[in-house]
Amino acid sequence: MSVGVVRETTEGERRVALVPKVVSTLVSKGVDVVVESGAGLGALIPDELYVDAGARIGDPYSADVVVKVAAPTDDEVSRLRSGQTLIGFLNPRNERNQIPALKSAGVQAFAVEAIPRISRAQAMDALSSQANVAGYKSVIVAADESTRFFPMLTTAAGTVKPATVLVLGVGVAGLQALATAKRLGARTTGYDVRPEVAEQVRSVGAQWLDLGIDAAGEGGYARELTADERAKQQQALEDAIKGFDVVITTALVPGRPAPRLVTAAAVEGMKPGSVVVDLAGETGGNCELTEPGKTVVVHDVTIASPLNLPATMPEHASELYAKNLYALIDLMLGEDGAITPDFSDEVLAASCVTREEGTA
Repeated sequence: MSVGVVRETTEGERRVALVPKVVSTLVSKGVDVVVESGAGLGALIPDELYVDAGARIGDPYSADVVVKVAAPTDDEVSRLRSGQTLIGFLNPRNERNQIPALKSAGVQAFAVEAIPRISRAQAMDALSSQANVAGYKSVIVAADESTRFFPMLTTAAGTVKPATVLVLGVGVAGLQALATAKRLGARTTGYDVRPEVAEQVRSVGAQWLDLGIDAAGEGGYARELTADERAKQQQALEDAIKGFDVVITTALVPGRPAPRLVTAAAVEGMKPGSVVVDLAGETGGNCELTEPGKTVVVHDVTIASPLNLPATMPEHASELYAKNLYALIDLMLGEDGAITPDFSDEVLAASCVTREEGTA
């Protein structure tokens, strides 16, 4: 069985699907790994390190299994052949995805973002591993844009109070943002429409902002709020946001536009020099004034909406993602060393978005 590692062509994408350490593990299992020349350069991994790990440099589309980070382009789909397996972020909930084209090409495809968030699948959970990176980097972005120190400082010139940071949406990215802001010395608070995560917020040393709304949904995600709940949340958040120096938003609802949590009025009420970092820009943003992919200043408040933050930390993001892919590939490897996915396994059944004809 062979695995091909593609050089990413999406603008700004610096991650690579497999790193040399994981390649060597696959090779030790008898897997032939083919790496496209320059695939690791964005993550500062030269071809030589892949060769040292046992891979060969060549055409990744000649392999039985092709692994990627970003969803394939039209050109990349055209290079795939019937009977191959593709693994990567495939945007299955985006209506403009390539899944129909992959199905027409006879490609068996697994979308890593569709892996169920269950205990047994944690090692394969690429959404969580990359959200950790995004949550960490969001705080670095906020600290860089802020006009204020994060920690309390006691100096000969006087004492500086710590910055106050509010994180809206405390999934994996939000919890990492809270933990990172706490390490930088900020006074942290978390909010989510799922009240059961309050203990997780407190576990990273943050306070819990209780607005009295419960919108727990399936699969660890929040459900969409009713109109009355949205109105109640909006007013309560608007009042609360004005008291924070930094607001980081991470709230997403699968398959839907990002919920609007930070209104223009809330931004106007924040102190001059405050910062909003919106991690939901790719689905419209949580802030009413967000311009996805840009940093703007409105009412003397900086609103940053960086896209694909994990790609800005390609070394560790690639390392984590590669481990996720290895765990998924290992689950599909049969005793004969070939890819033989067992679709009675809920992880494989949920993540497979196109299936070979005749498979159960």
